[in-house]
Amino acid sequence: MSNNDTVIKPYLRLSGLEPLVVRPETNFVNVGERTNVTGSKKFARLILNNQYEEALSVARQQVENGAQILDVNMDDALLDGVKAMTTYINLLQSEPDIARIPIMVDSSKFEIIEAGLKCIQGRCIVNSISMKEGEAKFIEQAFICKAFGAAVVVMAFDELGQADTLQRKVEIADRAYNILTQQVGFDPQDIIFDLNIFAIATGLEEHNNYGVDFIEATRLVKQKHPLVKISGGVSNLSFSFRGNEHVRETMHAVFLYHAIKAGMDMGIVNAGQLVVYDEIEPNLRNLCEDVILNRNNDNNEATEKLIAFAETVKAKGKVQEKDERWRNNSVEERLKHALVNGITEYIDADTEEARQKYPKPLDVIEGPLMDGMNFVGDLFGAGKMFLPQVVKSARVMKKSVAVLTPYIEAEKEERRLAHLAAGTINQEGAGAAKILLATVKGDVHDIGKNIVGVVLGCNGYDIIDLGVMVPTDKILDTAIKHQVDIIGLSGLITPSLDEMVHVAKEMKRRGMTQPLLIGGATTSRMHTAVKIAPEYANGVVHVLDASRSVTVAGNLLGKETKPPFLAQVNSEYIKLKEGFDNKKVVKNYLPYSQAVQNKVKIDWQQFHPVKPTFTGTQVFADVDLAVLRPFIDWKPFFIAWEMHGNFPAILTDEIVGSEATKLYHDANALLDKLIAEKWLTARAVIGFWPANSHNDSVMVNTEDGNAVHLEFLRQQIQKAPGQPNLSLADFIAPATSALADHIGAFAVTIDGIEPHIKNFESNLDDYNKIMLQALADRFAEALAEYLHLKTRKEYWGYATDEHLTNDELIHEKYQGIRPAPGYPACPDHTEKYKLFSLLQVTENIGITLTESLAMYPASSVCGWYFAHPQSQYYGVGKIQPDQLADYAKRKQMPLEEAEKWLRQNLE
Repeated sequence: MSNNDTVIKPYLRLSGLEPLVVRPETNFVNVGERTNVTGSKKFARLILNNQYEEALSVARQQVENGAQILDVNMDDALLDGVKAMTTYINLLQSEPDIARIPIMVDSSKFEIIEAGLKCIQGRCIVNSISMKEGEAKFIEQAFICKAFGAAVVVMAFDELGQADTLQRKVEIADRAYNILTQQVGFDPQDIIFDLNIFAIATGLEEHNNYGVDFIEATRLVKQKHPLVKISGGVSNLSFSFRGNEHVRETMHAVFLYHAIKAGMDMGIVNAGQLVVYDEIEPNLRNLCEDVILNRNNDNNEATEKLIAFAETVKAKGKVQEKDERWRNNSVEERLKHALVNGITEYIDADTEEARQKYPKPLDVIEGPLMDGMNFVGDLFGAGKMFLPQVVKSARVMKKSVAVLTPYIEAEKEERRLAHLAAGTINQEGAGAAKILLATVKGDVHDIGKNIVGVVLGCNGYDIIDLGVMVPTDKILDTAIKHQVDIIGLSGLITPSLDEMVHVAKEMKRRGMTQPLLIGGATTSRMHTAVKIAPEYANGVVHVLDASRSVTVAGNLLGKETKPPFLAQVNSEYIKLKEGFDNKKVVKNYLPYSQAVQNKVKIDWQQFHPVKPTFTGTQVFADVDLAVLRPFIDWKPFFIAWEMHGNFPAILTDEIVGSEATKLYHDANALLDKLIAEKWLTARAVIGFWPANSHNDSVMVNTEDGNAVHLEFLRQQIQKAPGQPNLSLADFIAPATSALADHIGAFAVTIDGIEPHIKNFESNLDDYNKIMLQALADRFAEALAEYLHLKTRKEYWGYATDEHLTNDELIHEKYQGIRPAPGYPACPDHTEKYKLFSLLQVTENIGITLTESLAMYPASSVCGWYFAHPQSQYYGVGKIQPDQLADYAKRKQMPLEEAEKWLRQNLE
């Protein structure tokens, strides 16, 4: 073997259970973005609710959609990030279909990164480290990453802040490269530079070259350091068009086309929502390229053309007049129309007309102009206006205020002269209200803050912008020195939330009185209410977005509006905090030995069990969806769309009835199509076996002569006299009765959804994608309901004369129950192992169990069949240590493991 044969080529080598070698010929590497609490509301909700097993499905979907690396981020202020990262990574590693790809441990807190590194098998990527806190901290963190064998993402930040120009991006990359390779000992191929992708088409000319700067910086860095990799968060690029997924995904595809040609190797994207460059409609592709490459864009011409196109494919609910009829409306309506549509042609005349109509010029600002901006804020918050349009609205506002300013100043001068003549002191401050804005210490993101500054500035406020990474003392000292009226804090990364709490505490300690505004991508109304507002009593308000800042500032600066506005906000925040703190109620419990004696009273001597028509299992490979359709329970379908009410009454509901009816019609249209074209396959397996009980155990005798012991839990809370402490075992004849009783089981799944989901994703049709997922879930439940009916009347045959309507079926008016492991009556998920073994579920219909015992495909249901007339649904509730110990002993399970699976049932 020659020496050349043994040389390891300098490629980036990563691994999960399988290796990922990024070679020169490797195409763009997709980093799945949805397992990120800051980027996916669904994932954040699941993690915050401790639904980790369901959160695994998000990771699995990313892998199936083509992600080659999985980005995991747990940076939420209401989370214990270290614990969440440790829990989720450990679960991921035990799922072979997910763990086969490498992990990107993503956090702005290095202790969370370290927690993730300790759990990962294989070779991962750390996202990220930077020089924003200086070289010493950068080198220290780099050595730790290297010790774990991780590659690193290096953000283009330094002590001066984020790199937002071509020159700064390249300079920081050069400096970081030299440190990592010469001082820390990193191989060049293990360095990944994130050169900062910023929002373009914001309406601000200084942002127009951000796309070009990234692409050219990529080209230069790869020329100078050919072995490094270039990455970036692609979704940042199109933030201005949030709410218009068609335009956003097209922008991403066009940007990636040019960035990859320049040398971009990987990026954080939604792996299921990338469109093909060559398949983009030519006009839209050209418009996106003009904006991204900043060509034909003098005076924001390209930006405005793309905005106009965006309005043709979105902006539902916003009707824009194409003629001059709006000029016939009242002056208030004309001002509103001009603000919403960014029309400056008539603003001088309309403002003058309004000035003559209102007693004071300031009344025009606080009245119709503020009303118009409130409406703009509503449209923007609802995704019906885009950021560039809001900036244009603010400019209309500025022109109007400019008309009014001389009159306002003249009134002030008259009052000053009157005070002078009377020999009194003029308490009126000079100039416009002052608002101080700052990105807090440790955070270098300021684009959002800059936009807020432009919007507020256009509304006549005097803005003092302190920039990024501003220490608390500098913020407050400057506020005092300039006698500002409002302080606004911004932050994007999670640690910024802690810094905002510190600022609030310091404002209280110093006895300051200015209201405090909180904004930025990482902030939330809940965190503001729970963590920041309690620290400062003079007004803390979370501001959702730039256009809302105008309304909030106006309310805080109006003498008459400020008290009721703050009272309302404080009331809302107190309720939010009380709900978050939610105190537990003390309850009384029976000793387990007493609870077992308080069983359901059943006269077994008078009971005659019905023998099923077969024992063992029966498989249903393809149940006709048309047969299942009448069994659909529509109430949960509407709940999934956040419409609450009973069906069909919800269709005529005074508030949501109209939209619910449209949704129902759309759902049925999709049902017609998927049934006719056989999109989905309904599969099931059921089984019955002889069984008897002993206390809370049920002994099942299989057809091959083996005995399986099912273990159940019993209610332990102290009940009213005569009320039993229920256990599912109570509904199976005890062994001492000598009765030949039976128990049944079932598992159902809806297969074949994936290609249709991917098709909707590729067409950017989230509406029908969500619709299909919701309908698949409803079909799974419908199949379970259908088989339960067949079981009662035919397969087990204990209710052959049953005749119930669909509504009666939905309300469970039948005899018998079908409780599922993991649900309130039998909360231990580990009993699914026994159910799956008895039915041979995986072999028969393809459902698999994750490490956390979630079922895949997601539209799957399983459970037990109980036939006794007294069987009922209920919840076990909390149990005590004595029952836990007995249960663990019966299952031959370590106590610690039993505690893990039953944590929700423990005090």
